[in-house]
Amino acid sequence: MSSSSGKQGSKNASKGSSGGSNSSGGNLPPLPGSGATSSLMGSLNKKKKPFLGMPAPLGYVPGLGRGATGFTTRSDIGPARDANDPVDDRHAPPGKRTVGDQMKKNQDDDDEDLNDTNYDEFNGYAGSLFSSGPYEKDDEEADAIYAALDKRMDERRKERRELREKEEIEKYRMERPKIQQQFSDLKRKLSEVSEEEWLSIPEVGDARNKRQRNPRYEKLTPVPDSFFAKHLQTGENHTTVDPLQGQFGSLNTPFPGGLNTPYPGGMTPGLMTPGTGDLDMRKIGQARNTLMDMRLSQVSDSVSGQTVVDPKGYLTDLNSMIPTHGGDISDIKKARLLLKSVRETNPHHPPAWIASARLEEVTGKLQVARNLIMKGTEMCPKSEDVWLEAARLQPGDTAKAVVAQAVRHLPQSVRIYIRAAELETDVRAKKRVLRKALENVSKSVRLWKAAVELEEPEDARIMLSRAVECCPTSVELWLALARLETYENARRVLNKARENIPTDRHIWITAAKLEEANGNTQMVEKIIDRAITSLRANGVEINREQWIQDSEECDKAASVATCQAVIRAVIGIGIEEEDCKHTWMEDAESCVSHGALECARAIYAHALQVFPSKKSVWLRAAYFEKNHGTRERLVGFPPPSLGPGRWVFQANPNSEEIWLAAVKLESENNEYERARRLLAKARSSAPTARVFMKSVKLEWVLGNIEAAQELCTEALKHYEDFPKLWMMRGQIEEQSGPMDRAREAYNQGLKKCPHSISLWLLLSRLEEKAGQLTRARAILEKSRLKNPQNPDLWLESVRLEYRAGLKNIASTLMAKALQECPNSGILWAEAVFLEARPQRKTKSVDALKKCEHDPHVLLAVAKLFWSERKITKAREWFLRTVKIEPDLGDAWALFYKFELQHGTEEQQAEVRKRCENAEPRHGELWCAESKHILNWQKKIGEILVLVAAKIKNTF
Repeated sequence: MSSSSGKQGSKNASKGSSGGSNSSGGNLPPLPGSGATSSLMGSLNKKKKPFLGMPAPLGYVPGLGRGATGFTTRSDIGPARDANDPVDDRHAPPGKRTVGDQMKKNQDDDDEDLNDTNYDEFNGYAGSLFSSGPYEKDDEEADAIYAALDKRMDERRKERRELREKEEIEKYRMERPKIQQQFSDLKRKLSEVSEEEWLSIPEVGDARNKRQRNPRYEKLTPVPDSFFAKHLQTGENHTTVDPLQGQFGSLNTPFPGGLNTPYPGGMTPGLMTPGTGDLDMRKIGQARNTLMDMRLSQVSDSVSGQTVVDPKGYLTDLNSMIPTHGGDISDIKKARLLLKSVRETNPHHPPAWIASARLEEVTGKLQVARNLIMKGTEMCPKSEDVWLEAARLQPGDTAKAVVAQAVRHLPQSVRIYIRAAELETDVRAKKRVLRKALENVSKSVRLWKAAVELEEPEDARIMLSRAVECCPTSVELWLALARLETYENARRVLNKARENIPTDRHIWITAAKLEEANGNTQMVEKIIDRAITSLRANGVEINREQWIQDSEECDKAASVATCQAVIRAVIGIGIEEEDCKHTWMEDAESCVSHGALECARAIYAHALQVFPSKKSVWLRAAYFEKNHGTRERLVGFPPPSLGPGRWVFQANPNSEEIWLAAVKLESENNEYERARRLLAKARSSAPTARVFMKSVKLEWVLGNIEAAQELCTEALKHYEDFPKLWMMRGQIEEQSGPMDRAREAYNQGLKKCPHSISLWLLLSRLEEKAGQLTRARAILEKSRLKNPQNPDLWLESVRLEYRAGLKNIASTLMAKALQECPNSGILWAEAVFLEARPQRKTKSVDALKKCEHDPHVLLAVAKLFWSERKITKAREWFLRTVKIEPDLGDAWALFYKFELQHGTEEQQAEVRKRCENAEPRHGELWCAESKHILNWQKKIGEILVLVAAKIKNTF
C-alpha cells in the first residue's frame, strides 16, 4: 500500500512539475503525463536530459512515496546555523524550462558556429562539456592549480622557445635580408669616398623621353596649309600667336570658336610656340656678365693679397667658391646670427670676436674677417688671443703694425713678442725684437731660449750667463750654459745649478757625463751615489723607471760609464728580494728592445754578482753576448782576479748547462783547445751523458776519429742506456770502417735501448744501403712489434717499399699505418703524394679533417698547391705552416725554395730572416743537413740554403 502510494505520489509530483513548466511556456498545452513529457523532451534534446544535474524541488524528501520520513534540525531553520557554513543547495527547486526553450537550444546546438575563432584545441567547436553545471569552489581551485601548472611548464620551456624563435628569425633574415642589410657594406664604404670623388658624382638624369621631359613637345594639331595661304595673300607678315587672346599675329580674325571653343584635337594651334621677339638675349648676356664680375670680385683677394682666380679661365676655377667648411649655407647664417648676438650682448668677450672672424675666413670673406677682428681689438685691447688672431689674418706689413700696436697695449706678453720676431725676415731684426722683449720681460725662459738660438756660441754664452741670473730655476738654461763653458767653468756652473735647484736629477747626471767626457770615470760612480743621497735628503722620491730611462739616454749618447753607474745605483730600489731576478731579467730585455745594450749589459753584470749560482742568469747573459757582444764581454763580467771563465765554474761547478754553453762559445770562436780543456774539466766535475756526447762530437767534427771512438767507448761504460752515444758510435764506424762494425754497434744499442726509434731507422737504412732489402724490411717489422703505433716506423716502412719500386705494397702498408695511427700528420702528408694526381686533392681534404692543425699536413697542402702552380694559395699555406710550427725546419726550407722559384728578392730575404729568428731544430731534411759533421759550424741561414738546394720538385 505504501509502495503504490509512493509511486503515485511520484507520478503526481512529476506531472505537476511538468505541467508547471508547460504552463509557464505559454506556447504548448499542458502535457498529460510524465511519460509523454520524457518522450517529448528526449526527442527534443537527445544529448542531455533536462533533469540531470538540476537542483531538487524545494521540500523534496527522497523516498517519501516509499514510506521514508524526513526530519529537520535547528541548523535548517536558522539560529543554530553558522554563518560560515556552506549553503546546501543540493535540494533547491529546479528552474522553470519550457519546450520552446528546449527547441531553441536544440536548434542552437544543430547550428553551432564552426568558425575558426570559435575553435578550442581541447573542447573543439561545441564548447566545454561541463559548462552547464554549477561552478563550485573545488572547480575554481582545480582550475587555479591547472593554470599554475601550465604557467610553470611554460616558464620551463620559455628559454628554449625563445632561443628557437631567435634562431628561426636569424635564419629567416639570412635567407631574406632587409634592403638596409644588403647595402650595409656599401654604406660603410661611403666613409672612404673623398670630397673630390663625391663632387664628381654626376647628377641623376631624367629617365623620361624627350616628350615627357619637355612640355613643348605636347601633342598639337597642325594648322592647315590653306590657313597660311589665305593670310599670306592679305599681305600680313607676322606669324606669332598671342596665347592670351587666341589670335594669330596681328590678325583680328579669331580662331574658330574663340578661346572658349576647343579647336579640333583639343589644343589651340601654336599656343606653346614662343614668338621670336619675346626673349631679349642682349639683356641676358649683360646680366650674366654682371653676375660673373661679382663672383670674381669676391674670390679675387686671398690671404697673401694676390688673385687666386684667372678672369679668363674663371669657369675652371669656380670650385674656389665652394666653402671648405663643408657646412650648409643655412648653418652659416645661423652661426652669423648667434655670433652677432654674442658680440652685441657682451662686446668685451674675446672668443666671440675670434670665432666670428674665423667663420668669415672659412666662408671666403677674408676682408670681413679682418674688419671684425680689428673691431675686436678695439673692444678687447687687453686680450692676447685677439691680437694674435689679428696678426695672423693681416698680411705682411699690416701684421707688423698690428703686433706693434699689441705690444703697446700688452708690454708683458711673451707670445706677442715671439709673434713679432716670427714676422721679421731678417736675423738682425729678429735679434732686435727679442732683445727689446727681454728688456720688458726678463724672467721669460722662452724668450731667453729663442734669443740664444740666434746668437753665435760666444755671444750665446754671455747671454746664458745673464739668463741664469734672471731665471735661476731653469734647468735648461743652466745645462745649456754648462755645455758652452770649459771643463772647469762647467763644473762651477753645475755646482751653482745644484745650489739653485737641489731637486733636479738631470743636473747630477749631466755632471757625471761631464766627468766621463773628460776622462774622470772614477768620479762618475761617486757623483751618482751622491745624487741619490742628496735628492732623498731634499724629499725627492727616486723613481726607478725614470732613472732607467735616463740611463738609456746616456747609453745612446755614448756615456757608458754614467749609464752603468745609474743602473747599479737604482736597479734594486723598490723591489722585493724574491722578485729581483725576474724583474731584472725583464728590465734587461726591455733595454735590449730599446737599443740600450750597455744598460742591459750592466743589468746582467749586477744580476750575476747577486745571483752567481743561478744557471738561468748565466745562460741569458751568454745568449745576450752571443747576439749582441763578444766572448770577451761575457768573461769580463766577473772580477778580473778570477780569470776568464773561472767565476762561472766556481759558482756553478756541477751545472751541465753552464759547461756546455761555455764550450759552445769557445767552439764558435774557433778556440778548440780551450773547448777541449773545458770539456775535460766538465767530465771530471759534471760527468753527464750530454757532456760525454759533446766531447765525442767535438773530436769527431775536428777529424780525430780515434779520439772520438775512445771517448765513445768510455762514455758507454757509464751511460750504456743513452741511445745517442750508440747512434754516434755506429755513424762513426759507418764513416770510417766496414759495415759490420756499424751494424754491430746499432745492434748492441738496440739491445740496451729497444725503444729508440732513431736506432731502428739507422739500422734499417744501413741494411738498405748494403742492398739487403729483405733484412731491412724484417728490421722494421720487428721495430713495429716492439714499438706499436709509432708513425715514424710505419712511414719508413712505406718509403722503403716505395724506393724499391713496389708502389702497390707501399699503398697497402700506408692503409694499415693509417688504421693503426689515424691521427698521425706525417702519415697523412705522405699518403697525399702516394695517390695519383687526380686523387691528391680528395686525400688532402681527408687529411685536413683528421689532422686540421698538424704542420706536416699543412705543408703537404702547400706542396700540393705548388705542384698545381697555384702560387697565391701555396704561399698562404706555407705562411700558415710556419706560423703554427716555426720549429719545423723542413717547412722553412720548402718555403724558401718556393720563393726562389716564384717570389721576389724581398720575399726571399723575408723568409730567410724569419727562419733565422725562429731558429728551427727539427725536420727530417733539416736535421740531415744541420747535424752533418761538415756543417757543424754553419749558421741557420746557410743551412736553409743547403736544404733548399737539395729539395727537388718531385711532388
